[in-house]
Amino acid sequence: MTTTTVTPATGPAEQADAARGPARRGRRGAGNALAAHGVLIVASLIALFPIAWLVFLSLGPDKDDYLHPGGIWGKMTFANYSFVLQNTNFWEWLKSSLIVSLGTTVIGVMVAATTGYAVSRMRFPGYKKLMWVLLLTQMFPIAVLIVPMYQILSELQLIDSYLGLVLVYCSTAVPYCAWLLKGYFDTIPFEIDEAGRVDGLSPFGTFFRLILPLARPGLAVAGFYSFITAFGEVAFASTFMLSDTKYTFAVGLQSFVSEHDAQRNLMAATAVLIAIPVSGFFYLVQKNLVTGLTAGGTKG
Repeated sequence: MTTTTVTPATGPAEQADAARGPARRGRRGAGNALAAHGVLIVASLIALFPIAWLVFLSLGPDKDDYLHPGGIWGKMTFANYSFVLQNTNFWEWLKSSLIVSLGTTVIGVMVAATTGYAVSRMRFPGYKKLMWVLLLTQMFPIAVLIVPMYQILSELQLIDSYLGLVLVYCSTAVPYCAWLLKGYFDTIPFEIDEAGRVDGLSPFGTFFRLILPLARPGLAVAGFYSFITAFGEVAFASTFMLSDTKYTFAVGLQSFVSEHDAQRNLMAATAVLIAIPVSGFFYLVQKNLVTGLTAGGTKG
């Protein structure tokens, strides 16, 4: 006994729709990809335009060229850069900015890492309140904090010192970085800590030898945030640093602006030069930035 399979008859309309189906999906996929690439290109141009405009203005020899930018094309020069490098305190500003920024990065990340790890792993009385207190400190505006901080630094004789400014910046960077690293430490299995204890490591040994190497992406994000916070801050630096040789870049830029004049061409050239160390620091940590930003938000 044989059986036969009967296939339903399809008309010309159904066959045409079946033939057009994959093609339509392919056209929709190509259209979506083209639209996505178009949006990304436009977004990239919007992001790069201010940088390109700043570089363009820095090539104008006159301070009022920003009012007539079209005239810069015929008289582009690097004279602004040579003037800034040779006739200003640029190198002093660079030294001060690096000392303050790197000091804030090292001290701030160290304190934030130990704080985040303690809250992530240890259950001491008030550990939850500690994190909320750190979060609460971020609610106060800078204008409110300047006066009490100035009094404290004056009592400690830290006015016009790098250490005083570093400590002030750490008060801003540590709370955020502690929250960030606490979330990242939560993603590291607790079994690693137990394995360290089995091997005879102390809590500090476990933290430094096992946990910190695994938390490198989170540390990179915290370090980048601390560096940028200290490098570009103006209010604290202009208040607590009194010597012009200890000005950071952000404060040094103000020397190009007076009550009746503003040398915007020199400001633009200095701003371009300022971006170089920041770009170099970003290049060093970029591999870990995305991983650290995404991993820290998966738990906790």
